[in-house]
Amino acid sequence: MAASCGLGRETAGLCKAVFAFSLILAVVILLTTPPRVSPLVPLPWGYIGAGSLLAALTVVVRLMAAAIPLFLVFYVTKMNDLTNAAVKQLHVPYKYAFTFTSTVHFIPVFMNDMAGIMEAQTACGVEFDGSFAKKVRLMIPLCVPLLVSSVRKTNSAAIAAEVRGFNLRTRTSGYKDYPLHAEDFVALAVCV
Repeated sequence: MAASCGLGRETAGLCKAVFAFSLILAVVILLTTPPRVSPLVPLPWGYIGAGSLLAALTVVVRLMAAAIPLFLVFYVTKMNDLTNAAVKQLHVPYKYAFTFTSTVHFIPVFMNDMAGIMEAQTACGVEFDGSFAKKVRLMIPLCVPLLVSSVRKTNSAAIAAEVRGFNLRTRTSGYKDYPLHAEDFVALAVCV
């Protein structure tokens, strides 16, 4: 899917990040899941068993299988089209569909704004290097004004969407129609 979209490099980077995060989760699961089958490695508080290995592997595979296609969908599909498709095809109320897509849009905007603030703070002499606790202490005071400004941006986006002509009464807009076809159901069955 990534190659057909021309997003091979971006997807490879995401795969690395998701794999690293899933490995952290896998280690936590390995160390905390009680063994269901034969114990393999003794630990001071229990054992690493075949069941915990299977649970850790399942988490890694599920996270990769869910995150990569979701990333591709969000990367190549306009948020307005996602909202319209959710309203027309899934019959989700517009306010919920818009809230979801606004939240998805809000995350990269928030991260870009935070990166800009951190660069400005670094230019002023604040050092974000060091322990994780130190970084968190330095970033928490920056989050409150960032959240306020991001909520204002989201509110402005909601007003702009209403002005663009989404009709709340009929739940339709002037945008594209996305009917489901047989190949869509085949693709969903393959994913499941």
